[in-house]
Amino acid sequence: MSMLSTGLRPAEPRRDTSKPQSTGPARPVSRAAGLVLRVPGATRLGRAAAWLTPADRRVLRLYLLTRISLWITAHGARWLFPRGSDVREAAPVLAPFQQWDANHYLHIARDGYFPLNAGPWVSGWDNREAFFPGFPLLLRAVHVIVPNWTAAGLLISLVAGAVAVLALSRIARSYVPDGAPDGVPDGVPEDADGRRTALFFLISPCAVFLAAGYTEALFLAFALPAWLAARRHRWASACTLTALATTVRVSGLFLAAALAVLFVLTALSARNGRAWRGSAWLALPALPPAAYSWYLHARTGDWMAWKHAQERGWYRDFHTPWEAWSNTWDAAFDGVHTTGYAFMFQAELAAMLVGLALVVWLARHRRWPEAVYVALSLWALGTSYWYTSVPRATLLWWPLWAGLAALSLRRPWFKAAYLCVAAPLSALVALAFLTGRWAG
Repeated sequence: MSMLSTGLRPAEPRRDTSKPQSTGPARPVSRAAGLVLRVPGATRLGRAAAWLTPADRRVLRLYLLTRISLWITAHGARWLFPRGSDVREAAPVLAPFQQWDANHYLHIARDGYFPLNAGPWVSGWDNREAFFPGFPLLLRAVHVIVPNWTAAGLLISLVAGAVAVLALSRIARSYVPDGAPDGVPDGVPEDADGRRTALFFLISPCAVFLAAGYTEALFLAFALPAWLAARRHRWASACTLTALATTVRVSGLFLAAALAVLFVLTALSARNGRAWRGSAWLALPALPPAAYSWYLHARTGDWMAWKHAQERGWYRDFHTPWEAWSNTWDAAFDGVHTTGYAFMFQAELAAMLVGLALVVWLARHRRWPEAVYVALSLWALGTSYWYTSVPRATLLWWPLWAGLAALSLRRPWFKAAYLCVAAPLSALVALAFLTGRWAG
């Protein structure tokens, strides 16, 4: 499979042959049909539709079907798992999605970071400055049009998720040159790699967070097109999109490091001084985190206030990797927590092992930029007191989903194996989150 390719130049996009070719003269278009096409807005919609390939449309249909599936799960959660043993009326329709971090984003968007001069110097402070401002700012803007805060957050994730899954499928297809992938049986559709990658991603264990008012979908809507642009050596676009990603999550800096590695490798392989001219763009993604740190310093006197808020609220102070593993293991198996929390700590351990295996696989096949991106993510998550949100971070590891899809195309049995494991885990994590239990 070309995922194992070590070439630095991205493959040229494959021609989609699924669109039927014309074999005769074009059918004349009636004047009435022309009038329909000139309806205000129709031209813009037509151009947008033309931008989507048939492969893109298939991926979008899959995306919408999985959104319907999650909404069915949320509806069932309201009725089957109410908060209380004698409940006669289900919670509001959107209530299952307004959980945990979604409440932090709502509070920031509605009240700001330091309402009424409150802050970390106040007892009981919620440490909201740990969350970067990109999502709350967009949430506040969308709320102007959508008056319900929860609905506004869901709309952001719905649109951003569609952008992300399209970019992910295109990244998967970009790894494959013209012709069938190595080891894939004849007769497999040319866009099977993109569709399979999207399927594995959308049914992954933590996929519910792509639908909730969380940052994963919005981050990926910037990060994945950025990586696609970088593979095409469009450094200005890649770094601008990465800068937008850094407004949403600190993980954007890990993506910026991966872009820098890809840029250096590309420039070295070109052996041309002109290849280094775009290097100034690589500094752009650092500006939003720097601006946010400046803002926090102006309000709190602490340049790293967001990091210290994470330490206070989520035990993200530095520990060695083996200490973090040991503490997580104890939380998972020593009976010190309730079964719900213990199960999620077990999931943290499993996700960490998956991440480590992914880094080894990427390094073995000399995919150094992607290896740097995942390794930095694991280092940040794996050096806290214990692991927190590692399963959710797997959503951001696009090489994982593209690699699993590639494996399933070479080994057809793997698709069934993956679905049999991922589908129940996805349902369990979704139910845990939608019923207010900790789900990472």
